[in-house]
Amino acid sequence: MEAVASSFASRPLPLVFSSTRINNSQIQRRFFPTRRPLPNPHFTWKFRVSNTIRGYSVSPLWCAICNFSGRTKYLKAVKGAEGTFACCGIDIHQIISWREKFKHNISIIFVRLVTCIMLFISVYLIVSKTPSGALTEENLLFLEAWRTVDRAYYDKTFNGQSWFRYRENALRNEPMHTREETYMAIRKMLSTLDDPFTRFLEPEKFKSLRSGAQGALTGVGLSIGYPSMLNGSATGLVVISSSPGGPASKAGIVPGDIILAIDDTSTEDMDIYDAADRLQGAEGSLVKLAIRNGSEIRNLVLKREKVTLNPVKSRLCEITGSGIDGFKIGYIKLTSFNQNASGAVKDAIETLRNNNVKAFVLDLRNNSGGLFPEGIEIAKIWLEKGVIVYICDSRGIRDIYEADGSNTMAASEPLVVLVNKGTASASEILAGALKDNKRAVLYGEPTFGKGKIQSVFELSDGSGLAVTVARYETPAHTDINKVGIIPDHTLPTSFPVDEDGFCACLKDPASLCNLNGAELFAR
Repeated sequence: MEAVASSFASRPLPLVFSSTRINNSQIQRRFFPTRRPLPNPHFTWKFRVSNTIRGYSVSPLWCAICNFSGRTKYLKAVKGAEGTFACCGIDIHQIISWREKFKHNISIIFVRLVTCIMLFISVYLIVSKTPSGALTEENLLFLEAWRTVDRAYYDKTFNGQSWFRYRENALRNEPMHTREETYMAIRKMLSTLDDPFTRFLEPEKFKSLRSGAQGALTGVGLSIGYPSMLNGSATGLVVISSSPGGPASKAGIVPGDIILAIDDTSTEDMDIYDAADRLQGAEGSLVKLAIRNGSEIRNLVLKREKVTLNPVKSRLCEITGSGIDGFKIGYIKLTSFNQNASGAVKDAIETLRNNNVKAFVLDLRNNSGGLFPEGIEIAKIWLEKGVIVYICDSRGIRDIYEADGSNTMAASEPLVVLVNKGTASASEILAGALKDNKRAVLYGEPTFGKGKIQSVFELSDGSGLAVTVARYETPAHTDINKVGIIPDHTLPTSFPVDEDGFCACLKDPASLCNLNGAELFAR
């Protein structure tokens, strides 16, 4: 019976045990009238359809075939506590197991077949969209950009849309006959993500971005952002920081100022990267800005210069008064995270240590960020061990950056970190790591609140994509996006903003700055 059952397991025979009593004689007369009666003629089977073994039907024909094949002496029917039936010496549970394996294999084959068919249709639709049946050079550039976002973008729902379907529709419907049309199609694709930090960079803009990361930029020396992240205003763009000694700083533009217009073009609906492109330009050229500070509006004309971004300035300062004369403090101002930042911080620490400093102040005010790896390396300088940052995507934590002590230079001296609303991005990662690991005390005001990380990818024609690859959480699992890092203590509005003012403040025994310093560093 079981030999037949295994071959018909996926489609049971229609003859099933019913509520009618069927004895061996009836089976003999029904199927094999010329053979001798089966053993034990008084044994009867009673099995209801509703009591089929684990939902499977068993036909008496299987046992009859077993008898016909000459295995009469093995033919038996046993009903156990769990309804186990055996026929021809084989357990019905084996039949069920064979059937389940057969169904599982059929399911796998079916899924793979459907996948192959869908893949074939997708490739056919892409290739057949052009008259020649092949992808053009412009199509390939678009696909390169699409693939970059597909692999790198942190939100795998892609703002709630089918990313594959968008690709197919774009290749079928978007004009891509010229390079400018292709660029337009890429921009349109990125706009569906509703992420202002994921953007397309034309070759010249991509080259300019890379040069800025390397430490030099031609423009007015401003870092800008969306005001809604800072003060709820929906008009214009906000100044995050101005490079010391740059054209904007010389003109008196300070963090928190609102840029209303650039060259008479309103910034009300302007993208920050479009605004950054307008602020940059040829060295010696002019740019007109409308700036609002509180209720005051100023119209300024600035000359673009090549701004060298020296990321670190340091100074040896001394606290006087309150019985701690001669207490030396190493002041380090970090203005950006370019490729020279971590090396410059190490050099500054070593120089200050040679002058017997007892404590450090790390000033991150108006530091708008920069290269993420540099922020991690600088955190390792100050931390002996501990989590620096958690990298997350839409599915949760995907990576953890930690300090292991291999790059530590200054893990024991007292450390104060100064922050303000111009502290953003990589500098927030650094400040959060030092605060949550109890390595530093933060003074100032809440930071900017940019809790996402972008990576830059170069395309084959020299253009590029800046793609949001992750969001991050501080070691205490705080998501700071649009909230910022809250400092431990506030600072007075008159607190010095540069190294000269800071050291002068500490030397004045009557200043509020000195009283804060005496309280902070006396321990």
